[in-house]
Parts: sequence; C-alpha cells; structure tokens
Amino acid sequence: PKMKEDTCLQAALLCMGMLWYSHAVAAEHVGHARPSLHGHHEKGKEGQVLHRSKRGWVWNQFFVIEEYTGPDPVLVGRLHSDIDSGDGNIKYILSGEGAGIIFVIDDKSGNIHATKTLDREERAQYTLTAQAVDRNTNRPLEPPSEFIVKVQDINDNPPEFLHENYHANVPERSNVGTSVIQVTASDADDPTYGNSAKLVYSILEGQPYFSVEAQTGIIRTALPNMDREAKEEYHVVIQAKDMGGHMGGLSGTTKVTITLTDVNDNPPKFPQSVYQMSVSEAAVPGEEVGRVKAKDPDIGENGLVAYSIIDGDGVDMFEITTDYETQEGVVKLKKLLDFETKKSYSLKVEAANVHIDPKFISNGPFKDTVTVKISVEDADEPPVFLKPSYIFEVQENAASGTVVGKVHAKDPDAANSAIRYSIDRHTDLERYFTINAEDGNIKTVKALDREEIPWHNISIFAVEVHKQHQEAKVPVAIKVTDVNDNAPKFAAAYEAFVCENARSNQQFITITADDKDDSANGPRFIFSLPPEIIHNPNFTLRDNRDNTASVFVRREGFSRQKQDLYLLPIVISDGGLPPLSSTNTLTIRVCGCDGNGSLLSCNAEAYVLNAGLSTGALIAILACIVILLVIVVLFVTLKRQKKEPLIVFEEEDVRENIITYDDEGGGEEDTEAFDIATLQNPDGINGFIPRKDIKPEYQYMPRPGLRPAPNSVDVDDFINTRIQEADNDPTAPPYDSIQIYGYEGRGSVAGSLSSLESATTDSDLDYDYLQNWGPRFKKLADLYGSKDTFDDDS
Repeated sequence: PKMKEDTCLQAALLCMGMLWYSHAVAAEHVGHARPSLHGHHEKGKEGQVLHRSKRGWVWNQFFVIEEYTGPDPVLVGRLHSDIDSGDGNIKYILSGEGAGIIFVIDDKSGNIHATKTLDREERAQYTLTAQAVDRNTNRPLEPPSEFIVKVQDINDNPPEFLHENYHANVPERSNVGTSVIQVTASDADDPTYGNSAKLVYSILEGQPYFSVEAQTGIIRTALPNMDREAKEEYHVVIQAKDMGGHMGGLSGTTKVTITLTDVNDNPPKFPQSVYQMSVSEAAVPGEEVGRVKAKDPDIGENGLVAYSIIDGDGVDMFEITTDYETQEGVVKLKKLLDFETKKSYSLKVEAANVHIDPKFISNGPFKDTVTVKISVEDADEPPVFLKPSYIFEVQENAASGTVVGKVHAKDPDAANSAIRYSIDRHTDLERYFTINAEDGNIKTVKALDREEIPWHNISIFAVEVHKQHQEAKVPVAIKVTDVNDNAPKFAAAYEAFVCENARSNQQFITITADDKDDSANGPRFIFSLPPEIIHNPNFTLRDNRDNTASVFVRREGFSRQKQDLYLLPIVISDGGLPPLSSTNTLTIRVCGCDGNGSLLSCNAEAYVLNAGLSTGALIAILACIVILLVIVVLFVTLKRQKKEPLIVFEEEDVRENIITYDDEGGGEEDTEAFDIATLQNPDGINGFIPRKDIKPEYQYMPRPGLRPAPNSVDVDDFINTRIQEADNDPTAPPYDSIQIYGYEGRGSVAGSLSSLESATTDSDLDYDYLQNWGPRFKKLADLYGSKDTFDDDS
C-alpha cells in the first residue's frame, strides 16, 4: 500500500509540473516575457525582490521536483538574452554547483535541464551562474548572472523514532493521566513545505492501559489502580505519521516497555492462624524453637516485615527475631524450661510492615497476628543442687571426722532417682575431706592448718544411681577458722649494737613481733623481761603499747675487752584466748664509737692489733705468698719439660744438634706400619721409653720382700742388697739400653746407603767445594775433597 501511495503521489506531482511548464511557455509566447541576462539588476538570494530592466524580466530562482524518475530530463527553466536575435551567434554558458553534471544548458536556446534524480534531503538547492558570449569569439556579451535552483520537496521520507525500543517505569496505582515517558520521532522531509514533516502520534498497542498525546508523544496512564502484583510489565507500540496523520502519509513505529514499580499497598498476611512448635526442656537459651512467616506480595523495603510477641504466657520464656533474608520470624528460647513445672506455652505474634506509605494508609492496618503454641518435651536431666554454690566453715586443728557441712541435690525428672555424691579429687589432691555418698555430709580426714591453707575450694559431683552419665557439679568453699595456736615471735632476727661510751637510759633499738594467727588471736602484743632478770643491771625494756618495744641502756661504761656480747631474753605474749607467749633472745654487741655515737669497730681484737698489722694486710700477704708458690711450681714444671729430648726435629730447625742415625728401615718390602719407638728401644713395646740423657725423676720401687737393711746389719749384706736392687732397676746408671735392628729389608734395589764404602768407590763427583765451607766441614773436606792428592800419593 505504501508503494502505491508513493507512485500516485509522484504521478500527481508530475502532472502538476507539466501544467506549470505549459503555463510558463504560453506566458512566454503571449506576453513575450523571458529571463533577461542584460540590464541593471542585483544578484540576490532566495526571497530577494526582483528589479525590472528595460529589456525584460530578471529571474534568479528556479524550482525542480525531487525524486523525478521519468524517461526525459526535467526542464528546469530557460535563459534568453534581449540581444539574442535568433541567428545563432550567441552562445549560452552555465557554471556553478552541478553544472555539466546535474544541470545542462542548450547553448543555443538557453533551456536548462536536470539530467539526474535529485534528493532534497541530500541537497536542498544549487547556485549556478549563466552568461551569454559570442559564439565565434567567446567574448562576453553581458555580465554573468547568478541564480538558484531549489529542489522542491515531496513526501518521500517516513518518520523515524530516536530509539527502536524505550523502557519506562511508573508507580503502580498511579492516577489517570500520570506521565510515563515522551517518545520523539523526526521526519527528513521539508517542514516548511506542505505537511510532509507534520507528525501525529497514536497508540497501536497498550490500550486501554495507556494513551499518547498526538502532538507531543507523551505517554500517560489511562486506567486507575493498576496493580503490580496483578501485572507488572506492559508492552506499548506508538506510531508517528506524517501528512498530519491524513491518508497517504508515511509512518514509523517504536516499542515502549513500561514496568509498574512497587508501592506498599499490601499488608502482611499469615497463611495460617495457628503454629504448633515443640522444644526440649534441655534446650539452652538462644536455641531456635521454630519459624513463622507472614506473606507480603510487595517487594523491596515495601515488603519488609518485623515480628514481635505482643501477648501470651510465654512472653518471659521466649523471644522472636526477624530474619531479613528470608523474611521469617525466628522464635528462640529465652530462659531454661522445666517440663515438670510447665508443659506448654502460648504466644501471640504480630507481623507488621517496616515502611508504610501514607498514601495507602486507608487500605487498613499493615500488620497481622498469629497464635504460636509451644509444647515442652521431657528430657532426661542431670541432678540439680539446691544451691549454685556452698560455703562452710571449720576450725583449724579440728579432729579427723569433724562434719564440715552438707550438700543436697535431687533428680528433677519425674522418676526422682536416688543421688550419689563424690569429691572431685583434682580439687582435693591432699585428701583433706571426704563425703558421704548417700547423704552428702562432708567431713575432715586430717587436721587443718589455717596458717598453711586458709581456704579450701573443692567440687562435689552428684550422679543418678541408675544413670551414671547424668551428673552435676557444684563448687564448695571451706573456710578454716583460726584458733590461737601460734605464739608471737620477733618480726626479724634482731641484732643490736651498743657503744662503749653509751649513756645511761639511752635507747638503742626498737623491736616488734609477728604472729601467724588471725588478728583476733594476734595483736595486741605484750613485751616483758623474764621474771628472773627483771632487774637486769645492763639493759631495761619498755613496752610501747603499739605492738613495739624499746630497749634502753641501764648503766654506763661497757668494755669490749671484758665482754663484747650480751644476750637479752624477751618474753612476747599475744592477745588470744588463751594467750600464748614465747621467749626470744636479742643479741647485743658492744662496739667502739666516736664522739657522735657512730660505730667504728665491734671486734674485741681491735686493741690488740693496733700496734701490728690489720687482718686485711695479713690476708694480702698470704695471698702474695700463695701466688709466688704457684709461679715457682709452674717454672719447675716447664723446666722439666724442656729437659726431654726431641724425637722428631723440625725441618726448619737448623741449630747445631747431634742427631743419631742408628735406625735403618726395612726397605721397599717392609710395607707394614711400624713404630719408630720400637726400633729405637725394645722397651717401647710396653709403652716405657727410658731417658738416656738425664737421670730418671722417679725412684724405682723395690721389689716385694726387699727391705732397707737396718743399721745393725753387716756392711757386705747391705752392699749386696743395693747391687741386686741396681741390677733389677732398668733406670739406674749408666742408663744404657739395647738398640734392636731387626727390621732390615731384603733385596733392596737401592743398594746400601752407607758412606763407609764411598772412599773405595769410583765417583765422578767433585767434593772440592767442601774446602770452602769452613772449619766445620774440614774433616769431610779431608775425606772427600783430596781424591786427586790421594791418588798421586798412591
């Protein structure tokens, strides 16, 4: 249908063009009016006022219809000069935009034709220049004249929307006429010529929910109370049509997806009126009992629900929280349950929206209630003590078997099983206590000492007789009360000093006491001297009545030479019932003091040593003597070590030493390892190598049976005895030893290394250089360096 409309439109426009052309030709023949290229006129643009010349009309604008598809070129217009007499001497030339390509001119008649199809949407007008010249000389006969060719629009472009698909949102239950979105289309045709670009919008799909404004393209709601929960998404098709929407106009469409957004227009609703739950009495607080859920078709924050317990006999025993991920109410245990006390509970739970929209408050209360019934299940519970903890008291030193206290537990179950008690021995390692397994009486096993352990903290187990795995534990604190069983003593090991020149009644020390017993059996302390020395001639004691006592000098004139130490017994009593006392001895030393009472010396020998050396000086002298003795011993030891001969000499030692070469090796066949000390001395086999250069430093122990002869024996017997001892003593002078050469090799290819045969052996060696070695080698020079002389003599 669209192609047919375009064809009809083009045919109509073609007819109109032909009529216009016929009219123009008739006017030219009748009125002799023609375009003039000569005369005074201005070059103007579109809409410029034309000035009439003396020789004709001046045209500067032509029109041509776009999209012409006929077989012949379209006649745009005709140019004619007044000086053109028709003899063919004038030549018309066309230049400018599209000249020669789109627009051609007949150089004789001046007719302008369009040779190609024009599209106004590509180019709306062309500017051309015409000129008349002499055909023979090409001399311009008139000035060039500029004119415009405008492409006349036809409706050949349908409207187009900016987007192929639109997406929009609008709240549900919006009022009628609520703006949703505006869609816009554009038409490429000329909006100033006819109705080709005049658009009208209409809705093709989406009625009766939405409507569109014909002139603006604004889409609005058309129905009230559209419910998102019923239908959330709508698809709308909008059409834009040109030609003012009349028949024959071109059109374009677009799709609009409209989504209803949620508002809180639905209250939460429980799907059932009663929930049944159960929980064991052994459950601990915080444990989940069950869940409830109220359904709210709204989404997001509009669907948020908060749960609370508003009534019921289990308000104190249970609580409810909201799980915002699942939108459920979680019922939890708040306190411990007891099946034997109460077997069921009832709760009234409310679910309410968190966010309420005031626009829809009239829709009713946005909350709902439900009843939750919870039954308590019986569980096998452990025994329960009547108290969470126990505190008992017992006197220290109480006899074994003394009752400390009693604990009691019971089985909370309906069976009420018998209970057995025991002490956790990890809390009573010393086994001070025992408990009666049946009645729970705690007794002492041994005497307790408060001063050692004032509190005992033990744990008692209670188990059911027939169910040993069910047990309970309770802490028991036992306080050991004090009895007066410790006498007071000096608070420290006091040692007093009194000056020889001390004045009478001069205080020289203050003492105090300490009592291990509790304060009730301790202070106040009473200090006194024993009755037998109450009239002590040297010292007196005064009780200060503040748990301290002061000691005074009774007389003057103490002397260290006569007595430098005094022992003063002091009796200390406590305030307990009955009171206890002890006698403590105060040590008092007599010391020498200066005039200000400062101590100088407390030793009795001080007067004796004044003329001689002090103790420090004597100690220093003794230390020096010991150091000297140590130095002497070290020197002697080193001296003895230096006397021992060196068996192996260092290669670098070039001092004059006499080295004995009295050992021969076993030759090449002697491949067995051997001890050089064995070759030197057979006694070395036993690890004993006698020294040959010094006398042995140890004495030979005589053999058993030999005794030194007394002075009364005969001299001959004495000498024989000494000779026998010397013969049997390998260390006795002359310290000789037997050297063994029992490792001589056999078949040595090296021959003898002895120099004894060197004098008789022919040799090519020249030993004359020995003469230059000095007197030390004179003997060798005589033996080896005079070979020629010896031969001459012979």
